[in-house]
Amino acid sequence: MSPLDLPHDVRRRLARLSIVPRGRSGLGGVGIHASRNRGTGMEFAQYRPYERGDELRSIDWKLYARSDRFFVRDAERESPLAVWIILDASASMAQADLATPGWSRFDAARRLAAAIAAVALAQGDRFGLIVEGGGAPIVVAPGSGPRHRDRLHLALAPLAATGVADWEGARQRLGERIGRDDVAIVLTDGFDEACIATIEALAASGRDLCTIRLLTADERDFPFDSGYRFTDVEGGASVIGDGPALREDYLARFAAARAAQEARLEAAGVRHTESFVDRPADESIAALFDRRTRR
Repeated sequence: MSPLDLPHDVRRRLARLSIVPRGRSGLGGVGIHASRNRGTGMEFAQYRPYERGDELRSIDWKLYARSDRFFVRDAERESPLAVWIILDASASMAQADLATPGWSRFDAARRLAAAIAAVALAQGDRFGLIVEGGGAPIVVAPGSGPRHRDRLHLALAPLAATGVADWEGARQRLGERIGRDDVAIVLTDGFDEACIATIEALAASGRDLCTIRLLTADERDFPFDSGYRFTDVEGGASVIGDGPALREDYLARFAAARAAQEARLEAAGVRHTESFVDRPADESIAALFDRRTRR
């Protein structure tokens, strides 16, 4: 299955989720945003031809009976929100677990990006993509509808995680593109200090920043049962050690580092959560925007 293909059970759960601006996470449904976009709201705007991905309930069956063609009733909907998906495509995102070498952190991040786009699409919001990696930044400006979702998927599909992202340079680019009424969700492993500093700076400027830190199951559990060489794929440093002997100290130090980073994000007013590559994509979205679970 492609990273961009969402399993049926995940799609079903995503249909119950909403992406809401900071301070509005206790609200839900139509009316939580305040401008007008095409959607499936109550005020009729126009007909348009049916597109793959449109909900069947939006088809005007009476018009179909008269014309023998499928048309969708487009409506004006209260929803000005632009959801920015900021994807870390640096080399460390290519890490995979020993047990599942064909499913990397970057694969999980792209699936999560597709899941976020699916939620934004369902609630009638615009959504865009910014990719920061070893090459030139990739930007898909915010748009809405199934065709825009397909454009975002086409941008995500060929990507690979390589090199070192220029987060210092990204700070100005992101600040120029992300509006103060937008929601920006950063998908990263959180290992680059410059990335975290950029998130803090954007939050300090009044932007609504959210972060999902993606970790592998091996980083969570440290299941190594013999000697290994552990290498920093971006910095080049390496350590040779015995897995069982290192495990207890590693888990304690890694937990402390994660807690320290979470404290920084809390202090900056950044909503945040973790996602592991062996967990479904909807869990972390629910953790960010469901007031009962978000951190």
